[in-house]
Amino acid sequence: MALRKLLKLSAIASAVALAGCGGDLVINAGSGSDGGDNGGGTPPVTSKCPSFATEGASLAGVSKAVCEVTGTITSDTRLTADIAWSLNGKVTVGNDNSNSATLTIEPGTYVYGKSGADYLVVARGSKIQAVGTETAPIVMTSVNDMLGLSDEESSAEWGGLVILGKAPTNKCDQANLASCQVEAEGEAGPYGGDNPDDNSGALKYVQVRYAGFEVIPDNELNGITFAGVGRGTTVEYIQVHNNLDDGVEFFGGTVDAKYVVLTGNRDDSLDWADGWTGRMQHVLIRHNPNNSKANRAIEADNQSGNFTAEPVSKPQIANVTIIGNDFDGEDDSEGVLLRAGTAGELYNMIITGSAGMGECFEINSDESVTNTGNGEIVFRNSIIDCAEPFKNSVDGNNNVTLDAGVWFNAQPGNMVTDALLGGYIPAPNSPALGNGYNVANNVDSWFDNVDYVGAFNGTTDWTEGWTVGIHPEDDLAACPAGTSEVNSLSGRLNCQLSGDITSNVTLLAGADYVLNGRVRVGIDNTTAATLTVQPGVRIYGKSGADFLVVTRGSKIEANGTAANPIVMTSVQDIIGSPTAAGQWGGLVLLGKAPTNKCDQADLANCQVAAEGDAGNYGGANPADNSGTLNYVVVKHAGFEVIPDNELNGITFAGVGSGTKCSNIQVHQNVDDGIEMFGGSVSCKNVVLTANGDDSVDWADGWNGKLQFVLVKHAADGAKANRGIEGDNQSGNFTALPVSNPMISNMTIIGNTFDGDDDSEGLLLRAGTNAQLANFVVTGPTGMGECLEFDSAETKALAAAGTLTMTHSVIACPEAFKGDLGNGTTTEQWFLAQTGNSTAASMADVVDGIFTIDTTTPKDMSAQDSFFEAVDFIGAIKAGNDWTAGWAVGLDD
Repeated sequence: MALRKLLKLSAIASAVALAGCGGDLVINAGSGSDGGDNGGGTPPVTSKCPSFATEGASLAGVSKAVCEVTGTITSDTRLTADIAWSLNGKVTVGNDNSNSATLTIEPGTYVYGKSGADYLVVARGSKIQAVGTETAPIVMTSVNDMLGLSDEESSAEWGGLVILGKAPTNKCDQANLASCQVEAEGEAGPYGGDNPDDNSGALKYVQVRYAGFEVIPDNELNGITFAGVGRGTTVEYIQVHNNLDDGVEFFGGTVDAKYVVLTGNRDDSLDWADGWTGRMQHVLIRHNPNNSKANRAIEADNQSGNFTAEPVSKPQIANVTIIGNDFDGEDDSEGVLLRAGTAGELYNMIITGSAGMGECFEINSDESVTNTGNGEIVFRNSIIDCAEPFKNSVDGNNNVTLDAGVWFNAQPGNMVTDALLGGYIPAPNSPALGNGYNVANNVDSWFDNVDYVGAFNGTTDWTEGWTVGIHPEDDLAACPAGTSEVNSLSGRLNCQLSGDITSNVTLLAGADYVLNGRVRVGIDNTTAATLTVQPGVRIYGKSGADFLVVTRGSKIEANGTAANPIVMTSVQDIIGSPTAAGQWGGLVLLGKAPTNKCDQADLANCQVAAEGDAGNYGGANPADNSGTLNYVVVKHAGFEVIPDNELNGITFAGVGSGTKCSNIQVHQNVDDGIEMFGGSVSCKNVVLTANGDDSVDWADGWNGKLQFVLVKHAADGAKANRGIEGDNQSGNFTALPVSNPMISNMTIIGNTFDGDDDSEGLLLRAGTNAQLANFVVTGPTGMGECLEFDSAETKALAAAGTLTMTHSVIACPEAFKGDLGNGTTTEQWFLAQTGNSTAASMADVVDGIFTIDTTTPKDMSAQDSFFEAVDFIGAIKAGNDWTAGWAVGLDD
């Protein structure tokens, strides 16, 4: 058990012991808890509790009186926000179908349990009216949370919320539903009946945190249990966070729900059984990002004891985003499992997660498999973006009864592709946008009319303001573990990273992080560590000696969003001083993928020294995983770390294809923007602006892929060189494996810089091969040549048709240079390639950064599934600006 957990338990145990000696329970947890108007040293305020409650143990740091509620509430009762309400044991609203009552909970009210035995039940015939607001949600939580002691490791600190209704369930005699008596989990009471329109009240802007205690052996409560709840009940804007068991579970009933957030739950996030036939829309399910325990995002059953029981579970669910994690235990983090005879209609879903996530879609049971063939299971206009997308259904003899992938891909509108999410929000060019099914018009008018896949439309985040555990606090009170506080240069908390990071570290939003010299994540192939960087974090260097290295075997998980990109920059940028290239080092990723600088017969022992004294790279694993870069901006870097050896903005050295790379930018770097030394890493949505040397550089056997790459040299004519400089190996032009990347949809916009190295387009040399398509290469008068081959080996590859460049346009004053050495000029070769042309000027092919040339593009997706099929050449077109909101330097 972690030390901080032991300290929490010790504090609570000591306080309970003191309370046993007489007097109020007072636990001094300091300031800043979630329990209301807190402040260090604020004495508890005592006030008279209403007649239905008793004076509870006060909580130091919580400036509200505590009133304790016990037993059964048999008359209408109101819980007000000026009191912290403590549950004592099972608190039930009404008796079953008698002594009915309504429990009203005001916006901003906190209700908490002190132990797992404390939970809230709404009995049949009674109601809960818990209607919060976006700015004042109702919070049901634990005493630990009230005291500021709960964290992302916490769960099962109290029971949970149970609502029991009188709607049908297939566990009852369908000929005698009025007499239905099904016992709910946790000895909560009976549920079920004959009224599908039953009304158990309203939940709106309600959080349930840290619940799910094992009330009786092998019987944990869900965060919110809906048992036989009818469609007369209103459920909107609810969250269950860090529950030990399921987030929400529906046992029969007909209740509907919109705007549901299920985060960090340890078992299934959304579970249904026993004939639930409700509707849901706008659902975010996210397993804990720290890879703690999780199981299925959706686990769906009809009835475990009778797979064909009527009515069959058949909810209609639309616009769900599921994000799994890497938890691998007895039950892995998984996506959707339909089983035990369930039916269902699923529309506009995104299922994704990190590389270690388990299967993302599975159907398990002959009855549910049958439902895929008779229209009782519908799954359409959805995206699966998972390393293990499907698990097939098999019979007792292990014969495949349903190929899940074939079935999914045969349904209308489905895609197995990169969903292009920034966090959980789709990027501007995500295939989720515009490809949704209109469920309001085609399924049921209860649904909102949308045209997107997943829970979000790309611009509006409906979780803002009322949820917990998703949006970091504006400012941190203390530096995260693994960092140390230093004098602030930015007006907020500054935390320093130094030396070698040998255990997992998370850079939390709410602070700025300063690099002290060379900072390495892990130690080469011996000590592995992961550096996780939250959206919105800024990392900066104070000098050229400050740079960040991810060593072999370690990872960086830098997953920003379009609204909150991760920025790596210079101290000058942080404090608002003039910025320039070379003010700090840069970012280096060292991987274990092959490079032709190593002995190909002994790749496992490869040791190649990276530039800038960063460390060694190379190995035998082309699928090596160095982590994730998504919405990451690197600015003002590229210092000469050692003489004649500047760092690139981002160096990918031996980085494998398991690494995720999308929505990255390098701006104003002294040396190259990005450079690939061998490896097989691939990237999408790359912006390279105002870099002093080459924007994209490769060498030493790189065979990855790029799509949607925008290169824009500085608008003021500042130093620049090539948009692409491509090599095989400078010391051996024929070294194997030969560099042979595939690149599609690239725009290169040069400038007028004229020095030792001019602003130019593409130079392919030193024996490199390449497969290029859908390029726009252009620039103003004064720009250097836009396409050149240099080396007999590279020219021979072009002449033989192995090196290709198709469906592209060049609009440059000096379009071509040289020949292929066989009497064919570079211009003749280019114009002989399929779909290529030239244009007179930059104004003919681009409007700003947007392609206006109408060349028909090549469908690269037919050649490799990494690529997306598009209807334009170049990096970007008007109306689909994937740079919007996060990239810099494009307005010049």
